[in-house]
Amino acid sequence: MTLPAPINEQHRLLCVHTDDIDPVDVGAVLPGLKVWPLFLDSENGYWILRVQFAPGTRLPMHFHTGTVHFYQLSGVWNYAEYPEDVLKANSYLYEPGGSIHTFMVPEDATEPSDGFMVVQGSNVNFTEEGEFVNVMDAGWIEHVILECCKAQGRPIPRYIKPMAKAGFSDAE
Repeated sequence: MTLPAPINEQHRLLCVHTDDIDPVDVGAVLPGLKVWPLFLDSENGYWILRVQFAPGTRLPMHFHTGTVHFYQLSGVWNYAEYPEDVLKANSYLYEPGGSIHTFMVPEDATEPSDGFMVVQGSNVNFTEEGEFVNVMDAGWIEHVILECCKAQGRPIPRYIKPMAKAGFSDAE
């Protein structure tokens, strides 16, 4: 067997150095969050982010349509539904699709919670009473990041975005 011809030519390493860029403050939409977008693929439903959550941050209760892999870099957080299960620095969390929970960083946390997440699908967000709020997916996150950068007069940070163009395989 011979080496196959490349389908996609790669001429450089696709890498985002989060220590070299400032996070995007998305607090106007998601209070307490600063985000480093790493990979946003709205067509395939993947979003990969590094996120810093301020002490006291509480996200809406949400339903995961897909899986989540989360690596905690520093700080702590837990789900309101499981207060005894605290994710601390250098921990890995797997969340199955179909799970429902409410993310929170304790008010008395001594530092922001900083983590890296790989999410497939979307979060369907609800109020504490179970009323629908919105759907958070790769496209929505990209929109929020772009709008926050525009409002703050800052450049859009570099992130990886698949560039496939949908169309027919045959030329008509």
